[in-house]
Amino acid sequence: MRRSTTRWVSAMAVGALALAGCAGKEERAGDRADGGTAGWVEGAGTVKIGLISPMTGPYAILGILQQNSIQVEMDRINQAGGIGGAELELVVRDSGLDPGKAVQAANELAGDSQVRMVVGPSLSAFYNAAKGVYEQNAKINCQPGVGTGDFGVLKYGFRSQDPNHIGVEKLMQYFKSKGVKSIGLVYEADDAGKANDGFIAELAPEYGIEYLGFEQTRPDDQSHRPYVDKLKDAGAIMVSSNVSGAKTMAAAGEAGYKGILAGTSGLQNVSFLDAAGDMAVGAVFSAVNVQFNIRDKASWKPGYKAHVEEIVKKYGVVEGPRSGAEMPKGTAIAADCVTAFAAAAESVRSLDPDELAPAMEKLDIPDTETPSGNRIKPADHEFFHVEDMHIYRWDKDGQGWFITDVTPGS
Repeated sequence: MRRSTTRWVSAMAVGALALAGCAGKEERAGDRADGGTAGWVEGAGTVKIGLISPMTGPYAILGILQQNSIQVEMDRINQAGGIGGAELELVVRDSGLDPGKAVQAANELAGDSQVRMVVGPSLSAFYNAAKGVYEQNAKINCQPGVGTGDFGVLKYGFRSQDPNHIGVEKLMQYFKSKGVKSIGLVYEADDAGKANDGFIAELAPEYGIEYLGFEQTRPDDQSHRPYVDKLKDAGAIMVSSNVSGAKTMAAAGEAGYKGILAGTSGLQNVSFLDAAGDMAVGAVFSAVNVQFNIRDKASWKPGYKAHVEEIVKKYGVVEGPRSGAEMPKGTAIAADCVTAFAAAAESVRSLDPDELAPAMEKLDIPDTETPSGNRIKPADHEFFHVEDMHIYRWDKDGQGWFITDVTPGS
């Protein structure tokens, strides 16, 4: 669980490779002009990377955001000369949020020798059904949409999303800094809810916080008032990141709840603000670097700023129809997968998965040089750790919604 994410090994400094597109453009251009094989990738003009995500259906936005960010990062690397002189090419498979389609796509791409890394399938249950295929086929894979599970036991799998338990731990640090003495959880009785229940039960006592329990919501609930009433004395209530959490916030408003309403990284989405409305004012959430709704762009990390500005230029923004809040039409943690793959490949000058996997474990790319603005140090197959997490607070004024970084010590 949480402690498994603290296994560190000594790291190589390869951030400069990632920032520079992993090799000099002029050098590779010279290789091609001479008519020889460009760089060290021989016999192939392209290096394929697969993406498995919902591209159609109610969750299509997830796949679209991932595809956009991956493509922008691929374009950047290709413009700098590619990987070993070969250009990156994206191969997309639509899971349609169907576990059968997701596993079928994983089988297909894992067995394709031209596909050197696969991103996805998103969602923990889908990945759990597919990860064995990747391990058996020695296929490097990177997951920006999987919040649970232990990646430290995998040989070829890496995670570029913040795992749920470190988000919960960061919230505990914040609650302690605010003098919160007790917390309750209002969440669906699904895998995520049960996992968060376990994380809070483990972590709260370590921070001197009393856990008042897990109120399990139902899809047919008209109101969450009964759940909030049971937790009215809690110093903080953790809510779900979807419409269910918006119902909890509405019930907290009706009950005159005075504590802190909080959640994990899903609360950054404009769809949540559309559902929660003004009840989201003052709510906090834990997430890795999220700066788009911080108005002072001077504070944005350079790599993140460059990536997001290119996303907005090429694909635009997602705007909440009710809230008017905006988010870039991309997800930079998916681009981080490509950044890490390219840096690892260049560091060992190889696409062999048994050389790539340990090379990725040795990466240490500074937060100034990554698309997400987070340091990438996946020694334990986790890109991000508790120290990489932030706490953000939603606020609203005459200009609309914005966030403030309220991370303790920031």
